[in-house]
Order: sequence, then C-alpha cells, then structure tokens
Amino acid sequence: MLKRHSRTINFISAYLDQSQSVLDLGIENELSLMLKDMGYKITNTGGEDLDIENDLDAKYGHFDFVTAFEILEHLLSPFELLRKLPSDKLLATVPLSLWFASAYRSTTDPLDRHYHEFEDWQFDWLLEKAGWKIISTDKWTSPSNKIGIRPVLRHLYPRYYAVYAERH
Repeated sequence: MLKRHSRTINFISAYLDQSQSVLDLGIENELSLMLKDMGYKITNTGGEDLDIENDLDAKYGHFDFVTAFEILEHLLSPFELLRKLPSDKLLATVPLSLWFASAYRSTTDPLDRHYHEFEDWQFDWLLEKAGWKIISTDKWTSPSNKIGIRPVLRHLYPRYYAVYAERH
C-alpha cells in the first residue's frame, strides 16, 4: 500500500465511521476501492467536469461525508464546488506546493494536470472562504527510492496535506 493511502486511511478513520454514507469526488480509484473493501459506504462521482457540473446534491443527493482525495488541484476553480458540497463534513487531501518541483502536468493525458498545488495556508483559506471550519489537519512526506537531490528533499518536505472540516 502506498504511504499516502496508508496515511489517508489513518487520518480519516478518526472521523469517518463505516455506517456513514460518503460521496467521494472523482471516479472509482485505488483508494476508494480500499475503503470499500474495508466496509465504508463509498459512492464515487461519475467523471463529470466538477468545475462545470458542481451541483452534486441535485445529482447524487445528500451524504454524511464528502471526500476529495487529490482531486481539487485538478480543478480550475474548486471554490464553487466546495461551497455546494452535499454534506456538512469534508475530508480532503491535496498535494502541497514544493519549491523544488513544478506543478504536475501529464504529457500523455491533457486532463491529468494540476492547476493548483497549494501551500497549507492557501488551502485552509480556500476552505474557510467556502464556508468550512477546519477541525484537524495532517501532513506527510512522499519519499521515493530514486537517487538525486529531489528524492532526498521528498524525504524532508511534506508533499500531502489532509484536512477534516465541517461546514460553518
């Protein structure tokens, strides 16, 4: 299991109980499948463009929690989506901006790019402005076994940021 998945599961297990309904933003993925296998009641969104189709309550209904695992950085403007989420509880992870690496952009998939890589204070501010109160946060590194300066720096600087927030 990837370190980021393990850390994400540990973080959310403090807040999310298996009896609660969860809308996970994004199509079914490795992490959502792991959570389903663990007994969580996860419904994934269907791959719609969440910048445009952001009235998820009308499409999917209300949920106990919304999770957003490394998806908000792919949106041009996550603010409107965050304001309209169909839950009063949010668990989100985002990649942190690293001074030694530019934002990710796939060379093979034009939709697979990061429009935002946040500093923790920027993501907190976005959530607060969208009507969320941050209850808890966590950060972790993303080490690799490659050789070089960047891999060493990835052992030292946090790459992922997790937030549990509740609507004001």
